[in-house]
Amino acid sequence: MSPKVADHILQRLREWGVEQVFGYPGDGINGLLAAWGRAEDHPRFVQARHEEMAAFQAVGYAKFGGRLGVCAATSGPGAIHLLNGLYDAKLDHVPVLAIVGQTHRTAMGGSYQQEVDLHTLFKDVASDFVETVNVPEQLPNVLDRAIRTAYARRAPTAVIIPGDVQELDYSPPTHEFKMVPSSLDRSGWTAMPSQDSLERAAEVLNSGDKPAILIGQGAAGARTQVQRVAELLGAGVAKALLGKDALSDELPYVTGSIGLLGTRPSYELMRDCDTLLTIGSSFPYTQFLPEFGKARGVQIDIDPHMVGMRYPYEVNLVGDAKATLEQLIPLLDAHRGREWYDTVCANVRRWHEVMERRSQLSADPINPEYVAWALDPLVPGDAIVTSDSGSVANWYARHLTMRPGMRGSLSGTLATMGCGVPYAIGAKFAHPDRPVIALVGDGAMQMNGLAELITAAKYQDRWSDPRLVVGVWNNHDLNQVTWEMRAMEGSPSFLPSQELPDVQYAAFARSLGLTGVRVEKPGDVEAGWRAGLEADGPAVIEFLTDPAVPPIPPHATWEQMEATAASILKGDADRGPMVRQGFKAKVQEFLPGRGHQ
Repeated sequence: MSPKVADHILQRLREWGVEQVFGYPGDGINGLLAAWGRAEDHPRFVQARHEEMAAFQAVGYAKFGGRLGVCAATSGPGAIHLLNGLYDAKLDHVPVLAIVGQTHRTAMGGSYQQEVDLHTLFKDVASDFVETVNVPEQLPNVLDRAIRTAYARRAPTAVIIPGDVQELDYSPPTHEFKMVPSSLDRSGWTAMPSQDSLERAAEVLNSGDKPAILIGQGAAGARTQVQRVAELLGAGVAKALLGKDALSDELPYVTGSIGLLGTRPSYELMRDCDTLLTIGSSFPYTQFLPEFGKARGVQIDIDPHMVGMRYPYEVNLVGDAKATLEQLIPLLDAHRGREWYDTVCANVRRWHEVMERRSQLSADPINPEYVAWALDPLVPGDAIVTSDSGSVANWYARHLTMRPGMRGSLSGTLATMGCGVPYAIGAKFAHPDRPVIALVGDGAMQMNGLAELITAAKYQDRWSDPRLVVGVWNNHDLNQVTWEMRAMEGSPSFLPSQELPDVQYAAFARSLGLTGVRVEKPGDVEAGWRAGLEADGPAVIEFLTDPAVPPIPPHATWEQMEATAASILKGDADRGPMVRQGFKAKVQEFLPGRGHQ
């Protein structure tokens, strides 16, 4: 039998080194599914429970695997379901390819079943490249360009293939007019700024006495160079959440995360510095950067489209972070006093002490900070940690110590709920020999995490290291929005929108044959985490936590951070899953409403 278009697509994916495709079946991709059968499931088809989850799994695979993530979906509703995961890839700059079915060409324009204008649907999310394959000769060029563009632009791309085209005999482009041949190779390249701009950047950085560095995920490949620059300048280093794993938190001058979910030392670093070097970050919240005119700034980013728009930098260096820093380091002046450096390090030490004390405060029934604090020393050195959106992201940002060899990420820019568990599954396929831990709130678990436990159960035998631990903060509340309503909007909690039913997450895991542990007392928290990390397969560890413990913003004073919510709010808080309206006044006093995200 002659190879079909669908066969060639899978062959080309194999030639590009694609090993997994995350997807969900449907008749719009029946031709592809038949080809998968002929190809003996190579590349492997990983069946998610929903197309959005397939896209999230592709994003997690790409984030942690450092290579292209691929997802596949049928026409109409399947294609629509991919969008949220693909927007997550777009906003976090992750290379993902979506392969999408479409109704037969003969039915196009006829308001046919599941007929959707997919070019219009994808023209924003896959704005760098979206194309429909109408004849076999368009391949392999369309597929190759989609993959090369996804890598080069660090973006999602989409290839749309009508169902009848999938089943046509494949014929390559010929050597004639209006044919477009293609090739596989994608050589490595390095962008470098000019020598003049490097010298101007060095002048700015050498001029200050109180230097600060802000890093994002773009600095991940330049850990050694970032550390060298920080030590030469005597600078503190703050991290955007997407850059949490870009530098070890064990370094004494690393102040941790920045922003509303960030740390007090990072807030003070930006407030008091006189020079700022930003590396590989598009952190958007200007109010957490130095006051305009107070600090001179230099930015390094590989993408010229992303420079110069977060702060009035004097020099914008467009280039690879590692290569640019290597050229910049010899130009830096290391002769400066130690007072600033010592202050930064002292603030970091104090922060760790405050976080430990806050985690030990009593709550009803369990302090949510304690759950993350107890996990921190137990995390294996090669672990991958994913965090969902919501109040759990506060505890991930503040209590998890990133050490050399560890990885971690979350939905940084889209901040979408529901990514924690599918990210973890994608990470397991990227690194089946490493433990993965997902930190998830009960809202995200109810949204889609429960369903994706089925996916974890289905594929656990393919992972050489069986550990996939899902920690669930069960507080019966959509807690982050509840706190935003109280602290930022001055509103009491609106129960119809915020209150969640109590779901037995651990019991659901056990119904799938997984490990499930429900932790109801503080004294059992550490044992719960250990049970998950020692399990011989995926595990759900469910912690009953107190929704009345506030995620203190970084601009609160040290004294406020050290105080317990129970003592400050004494008499106003109902220690159950919800709080009374009288809570509002004290919360507004306790949490000044600056920097609302």
